[in-house]
Amino acid sequence: MSTPDTSRFVRVRVDLVLEIDDEEAVTGAALQALAEDPDLPDAERARAERAVTEDTAEALAHLVDPFDLVGAVPGAALQQASWSSERIDYDPDAPEWELGEDDDYDGDDEGEGGGSRVDGEETTAD
Repeated sequence: MSTPDTSRFVRVRVDLVLEIDDEEAVTGAALQALAEDPDLPDAERARAERAVTEDTAEALAHLVDPFDLVGAVPGAALQQASWSSERIDYDPDAPEWELGEDDDYDGDDEGEGGGSRVDGEETTAD
């Protein structure tokens, strides 16, 4: 329950590891999403198309949108979101990959291959 001494804002952290088994499908879907975005300026579209063609992690960052996760949550309004994607070495049996192991979170996980959405407006990291 919220009291005057508690914030109404809640930070939700999600850490996903995806296995890409068809890089061409991911890249193709990202290119199609870019082509269908009527609000994307031509210069930004060209830059984004180059980036998603060169790096599957970048392509994935263009397809994953945190707003899609919470946009329909009743009684909540997304204020800000950031995300990034990167290629990693992954061993599901390694202790560092146990769920809930984000105690060293520094609050700045936006980077190359990511973007932000503030009040419904998306920006991409350069």
